[in-house]
This record gives sequence, structure tokens and C-alpha cells, in this order.
Amino acid sequence: MKIEKDRVVRFHYTVSEVGQEPIESSKDRDPLAILIGHGNIIPGLEAAMMDKEAGESFGVDVVSADAYGERREGLTQRVPKKHFGNARLVPGAQVILQTNFGPRAVTVQKVGMTVVDVDLNHPMAGKDLHFDVEIVEVREAAEEEVQHGHVHGDGGHQH
Repeated sequence: MKIEKDRVVRFHYTVSEVGQEPIESSKDRDPLAILIGHGNIIPGLEAAMMDKEAGESFGVDVVSADAYGERREGLTQRVPKKHFGNARLVPGAQVILQTNFGPRAVTVQKVGMTVVDVDLNHPMAGKDLHFDVEIVEVREAAEEEVQHGHVHGDGGHQH
């Protein structure tokens, strides 16, 4: 079965900046499960998966515009310290900030007495990435998964 919109794909990946050592890999845990065509992974990786089948492995370079976007200068915000809970706040630290739109990874720039200046760019913004991918499984999505826009059950979202 080929990968196409509204199919569930389970896969392993290893990601690195182009020409660098790996940053992260799923090889030591369960495969990632995503619903194709619903914005669940970066666009460049999803496009590279199209028409592949279970058992296939491939490598692909994804330019920053098709990954986590270009780095935008001045994309900073001053946030009250109380919103960070017990997170260790030092310049350069990456922390998850709970926002009205859900969790967001931010990078601490400056820590004051009551406020924290953060860079809102994704930590991987502006970086061209290389992925090594192994497709483990491809299946039809359940109607409920398509309606919700994500995978349920094994490797997916639990309601």
C-alpha cells in the first residue's frame, strides 16, 4: 500500500543538520505514527514520503523553508517568569512554554527578576535538515482519525 493522503504511516527516522552528526533518532523507541495530509510533520518530509511503501528506506534533505521555516529576526517576547513553572531558566536553554495555542518550544535569551525574554523561533528554524527514514507500516486511516486529523491508538493520540 502506497503512502498518500489520509493514510497512517508508522516510521523510524534519524535527523541531522545537513552534513552534521545526528540530532535525534526514533530507532531506540516505537516508530512515529502520523496521518498523512494533515500537517502532522514538516512539509518537506511528508512530501518525500509520498508513494513510498512499508519496508522502504530512504534519505532526504529538507531545506529550512520546508522544515521549521526560516529564522525570523526580532521574533522575541517578554514573558512573566511565573509562566515557566519550575523550568531551569538560563540564556540558551530551550523550554516548553504553554500558550493559548498549545505548547511551544522557545529559547531563553535573558532572565530578569520577574520576566524572561524568549526567542519564539523554533529551535530548528533556519536549518536545512537530513532525514534517514524507514517506513514500517502503511494503513488506511479510520474515519474518526481523518475527522480528528491525527492517528489514534498505537503510536498515536489517545482520547
